[in-house]
Amino acid sequence: MAQVFQLADLVPVRLRALILIATFASLRWGEVAALRRMDLDLNAGTVSVRQQHVELDTGELLVGPPKSRAGLRTVAIPEAIIPALRQHLDQFTESEPTALVFTGANGGILRRSNFRRAVKWSEITRKLGVPGLHVHDLRHTALRDLMARMGHDSVRTAMIYQHRMAEADHKIADVMIGKITQVLPAEASGH
Repeated sequence: MAQVFQLADLVPVRLRALILIATFASLRWGEVAALRRMDLDLNAGTVSVRQQHVELDTGELLVGPPKSRAGLRTVAIPEAIIPALRQHLDQFTESEPTALVFTGANGGILRRSNFRRAVKWSEITRKLGVPGLHVHDLRHTALRDLMARMGHDSVRTAMIYQHRMAEADHKIADVMIGKITQVLPAEASGH
């Protein structure tokens, strides 16, 4: 988990919150890229996944529903990353409810290739000793923590429990707070 914060510290400020929410809300790239201001309820500590961006081989970008019906969901966000999300919204996101949370350098839709170049992804993942790490891999960090907390060694079993225990989502996020605050600098967590 410490590597997630090291990674976040190495990317440009305008993309740090993307790393944190992708990791701790277990979001896919297309879901993160499609987040709008209205999808974040930082008072309730949740993110609602309502759409995703899909980039075709032709370069065409489609906006549509998540990968499956189960992809439409509201996920609790650990309290410890909310200050970083608030800061991001204040500094980098337009005020309209439909404004994209994460955008490219010129304010347009953030594409995966532009993100990788902007953050020098290959370079920083090599530097952290995790060459070949993909943004998609970040979403599995939270799942591994869930599996460890629940004592499961099977991803399938953990996923069954995760889907059946939606009401426990905030509790899971709260448990993450302890781990996060152990590695997050005091000023970044708001403590």
